[in-house]
Amino acid sequence: MSDGIRPGARVTLHYRLTCRGEEIVDTFADDEPETFTLGGGEIDVRLEVLLLGLVPGDHRTWQLEAGEAFGLPDPALVHQLPRVDFPPETELRKGLQMAFDLPNGQSMNGILQTIGGETVTVDFNHPLAGLPVEFEVKILSVE
Repeated sequence: MSDGIRPGARVTLHYRLTCRGEEIVDTFADDEPETFTLGGGEIDVRLEVLLLGLVPGDHRTWQLEAGEAFGLPDPALVHQLPRVDFPPETELRKGLQMAFDLPNGQSMNGILQTIGGETVTVDFNHPLAGLPVEFEVKILSVE
C-alpha cells in the first residue's frame, strides 16, 4: 500500500494541461500515461507540490492563476544573441522554439522573439510563464 506521493517517488499518471481553453498536453486522450520521479526535474516544482500526498486512484483538477504554474516572465531571461551563432541552414522566424546548449552540457529551450540583421532576441522563459492554466491529474501508481 502506498503512503502517497512524496519526494523521490516514481509516479505514473495521466495528466491534462490547458491554458485559456487551449489544450497543451493530454495523456488521457491517447491513453499513454507519463512516469517520472518526483523531484527529478522532469516537471515544474510548482506542479510537483500539488501532487504531494496523492495516492493511486486520486483524480484532481487545479485552476492555477497566472504565474502559479510556471512563474511570471523574468526579463533577465530574454537575451540578445549574435545572429552568426545560429546555424546558417536554420530558417529563423518569430515564435520558433529552439534548444540551446549550455556550457554545463545541458540544454535550454528558447523562443525567438525578433530577428535582426546582427542579433536575435531569444526568450528563455517557460512558454506558459505568466499565464493561467488548468492542471488535471489521475494517479495510476506510486512506487
